[in-house]
Formats: sequence, C-alpha cells, structure tokens
Amino acid sequence: MKMRGIYSSVTDIRRKVFTEVARLAYEGGDYSAKIGDLPYKIVPGSEAVYRESIFLERAIVEERLRLAIGLPLRPIDEHKSVSEGIEETAIAEKYYDPPLVNIIKFACNACPEAHYHVTDCCQGCLAHPCKEVCPKKAIEIIHGKSVIDQSKCIKCGRCAGVCPYGAINKMERPCAAACGMDAIKSDEQGRAEIDHDKCVSCGMCLVNCPFGAIVDKGQIFQLIHAMKTGKKVIAIVAPAFVGQFGPKASPEKLTAAMKKLGFDSVVEVAIGADLCAIEEAKDFMRDVPENQPFMATSCCPAWSVMAKKLFPDIAQNISMAMTPMVLTARMVKKENPDAYIAFIGPCAAKKLEASRRSIRSDVDFVLTFEELMGMFEAKDVKFEDITDDEKVELNEGTGDGRIFAVSGGVAKAVSDVIKKLDPEREIKVESAQGLRDCRKLLTLAKAGKYNGYLLEGMACPGGCVAGAGTLQAVEKSTILVNKYAKDADKQNALETEHEITLSFNKPAEE
Repeated sequence: MKMRGIYSSVTDIRRKVFTEVARLAYEGGDYSAKIGDLPYKIVPGSEAVYRESIFLERAIVEERLRLAIGLPLRPIDEHKSVSEGIEETAIAEKYYDPPLVNIIKFACNACPEAHYHVTDCCQGCLAHPCKEVCPKKAIEIIHGKSVIDQSKCIKCGRCAGVCPYGAINKMERPCAAACGMDAIKSDEQGRAEIDHDKCVSCGMCLVNCPFGAIVDKGQIFQLIHAMKTGKKVIAIVAPAFVGQFGPKASPEKLTAAMKKLGFDSVVEVAIGADLCAIEEAKDFMRDVPENQPFMATSCCPAWSVMAKKLFPDIAQNISMAMTPMVLTARMVKKENPDAYIAFIGPCAAKKLEASRRSIRSDVDFVLTFEELMGMFEAKDVKFEDITDDEKVELNEGTGDGRIFAVSGGVAKAVSDVIKKLDPEREIKVESAQGLRDCRKLLTLAKAGKYNGYLLEGMACPGGCVAGAGTLQAVEKSTILVNKYAKDADKQNALETEHEITLSFNKPAEE
C-alpha cells in the first residue's frame, strides 16, 4: 500500500493508455490501423526509458491497450496482431469477459516469494539475538554476519523482530502482499500468477505492482460507441468522486463536464446508498439477534464475495440489501427504460458485480475514475473552463449516503438510521478495511465474538476512496468526502426524498 497516491511512471503510462483508447473511440475510423500507431505515441523515441528495451516497453503498452478496450491478452507463443478482435469489440454493448484482472507475463519482474533476508546493516553483534530466537536453528554466523538458511526458515519473523539494528527484512512480492485472498502465487518461471478461483477482483494487486504488470479490463471503448450511436447514457457516480479530478473539479461542475463527453445526465449513487442504509437498518433491527447472531453490510462486492468463498456457513449473515450501485441504476432505469446506465466509481470489483447475469440489465457499463479522466483528456475537457451558468447542483444524497465512500461510513449511516428509528436501542459496531483484516473480522464473528454486532467490511484499506481506480491520495480524498458529506442539506438517510419501490433481494453471486 506504500505506493498509493504517488504519481509514478506506471501511473503515467496507465493514464495515457486510457486517454488514447478514449480518443480512438471518439475519432473512429480504421481501428486496426490506428491502434498500431498508439504504442509509438505513448512510448515515443528510440531509447528505452523504463525497461531494458523500448520494444519491450511498447509490447507491454500494446497489451495494456487491448485490455483497456476489453480484449484478452495475446498468447506469448504465437503471433497475433495488436488489432486482433478490435473491430468486433467496437460495439455499444459488451460485458467483461473473464478474467477481469490479468497479468502481462513479460512485464512481471518475477519477484521472489516471501522470505526473510539479512541486509548489509547486520553488524555481526556479539549477542546475535536473531540466532538465539530462531525455532528452527536456521541462522548461522558466517564471517561475523548472520546468514539465514532458507531451506530451514519457516518465515516466522522472530529474527527480524529482535534485531537491534533492523537488519533483517521481510522480502515479499508486492502484489501478493496486497492480496488479502492469497490468490497470487508464482508460475514455473517465477512470474506472478492469479488463482481466479480465489480472486475477488478488488484490484489491490494492480495498484501495488511497481512494474505495472497487472491490469484490469475496461469498457471505455464500448461506452463511447454507445454515445456515438445516439443512445442516451446516464452516468451514476459513486460517492468517492469528490476531489478525484483535481481542485477545480467541484461537484457542481461535474455534470457540465460529463455532458461535454456525451453523457445525458449525472446522478449521485449516494441516493442509492441512502436507501441501502435504510434497508440494512431495518434488516438489522428485525433479525439481530432474533434470527441471526450478527449482520454485515453488503455494499462492497469484494468483501461479500470473499465472505461467500471463505465463510460459506456464515455468509447468510451478509445483508441481502442491494448495493447502492444497483439500487441507483434500477431507480434511474425505471424512469428511463431505454437508457444505458454507466456506473463511474473507484472500484475494480464493481466491474465484476455488473457482469453478473442478474445485474446486466441494470448496469450497462462500469468505468473507474481513472478511465473517466482518460475521456476528459481525450476530449480536452477542462473544469476551469466551465462557467457558472453551466454548473449543476448535485444535491441528492444525504450526508450519510455520501459518507459510504470512507471506511466506517456505511456502518455510521446504518447506525444513524437505527438511532432515529429506535433511540433506545444499543448498536455495537465493528469495521475492518483490507481483505486480510476483513477475514480476521469474520473469523472472530464465526467464533461468536461479535454476536449482536453490525459489521462493516471494506476490501480497500481506507474504504472506497482507496479503490483501484482512484486518482487521488487516500488521506486527501477522505478529508474531501467527509467535508462534502458534512455540507449536505440533509444528514440522515431517512431524510431522503426517494422511496424504496423496487425489490431489495440481492441477486445470488455468480
């Protein structure tokens, strides 16, 4: 998680790819010919800048372009043009083909798996506490320095904990360290490999790989094609949007900016979050503890899929309320049955959620904030150029609906509703962020430690503001979202003007 919020060369290339894919779709023409020129535009010149070869740099960009368009990676052992399949995918309707998260093998550094390593900081001290505490006698003193026998080491970390110089480091593949599902291992060549039976598409691996080898698929291409066919496309924007597009991108300017891209209108997903909070509050009041020992929130798809994969015997305690994305989409589509709905948010897992057969009719496209920024760049839309006359007030969600974007926000929103409906009721809350901590939370819940509790799980450390498709540092985004929530005219979700008129049964995970 150390790289989050740092604009690096990996970030730069990723965003250039989104911009060029968006520009390609807007301009149209001979896609097969045009896409071949893009790697030279993104990586210009004749000298390698980032890797040992400029040809390798461009080959990686080619794969990134394909994935951003929604195409699969090409096989390494046979020739296929970068344009393979592009004409067929230049359509207004296309869902994500699995796998959503992909590893470009020749971009992977083949980082070593987790192990403890003695650095040059070792002083060869007399006490050598590292050797004394090792339960497997895996440490010897050779030429005055500590040496770890990796064949004996069980990676308990005791040696690192007692070294007075901090000379023993845990070396770990960054993508694997970020994966709370332990879904990343090594293939026969030492390169990262995703176990898709374990993966929940949270995207933490792709934003923590310092080599930019992990990439998710996109729908920018298809979304723009839908607009070009004259289809009415309505954007529903996740609460984490505040501040994502820079200091000049106020919420009031968002609708005007997005209309310049081709969107018909913009709706805050905070209105769906309000309804979700109300439904979850009522479920909790009705079922805990009478019918179930605890209840967990439902809005994070990676968290709920993790629960179903790893804790099937208690997964029924996850709320059955639909997520804010689906709730908002169904509300908008009820009023605009012929429109396409595009969810714009911070999350890679939402792409997977929207691809489920039971939700496909509600959400047609899912784009991240990074991908939307590529569209702004491609169309040269600048927020500072939007006049006061073009501004549109986005004042639909309550403070509690908007706070869904930060860790602890969902539980607060649900608790606030319960407190208003039943002021005498005691509400015990526990939350976790990051899938490793979420797993610990459910392990303790399974053991009965959280009976009577409302549990909140967020796959991304920090909440939705830390999603894989965000543009800003987590701390900065958290402050801005909290302020936006505080400034809302209405604070409690029960104050929403919208009504629950749709089925709230959550579709089964597929």
